[in-house]
Amino acid sequence: MKSDKTKVTRLLKTARGQIDGILKMVEEDRYCIDISNQLMAAQAILRNINREVLHDHLGSCVQEAFETGEQREKIEEIMTIIDKLTK
Repeated sequence: MKSDKTKVTRLLKTARGQIDGILKMVEEDRYCIDISNQLMAAQAILRNINREVLHDHLGSCVQEAFETGEQREKIEEIMTIIDKLTK
């Protein structure tokens, strides 16, 4: 992985804390809309992490594949990710 591991780790720990908080809210029978808002916040953190990882992948792994003539595999990987993201 070529991403800033410190940044990605910090964001993942933030997401984990967010999810732990959501679990506690559910256990405490908190208001549904409050839980939903926290779920959306956790999803946003995860989307940001994924964007960071994918940007770094394009800037390093994909670029390297183009330089070595192995771009087809990387293009197919990106197309698969785009398909998953747009479902």
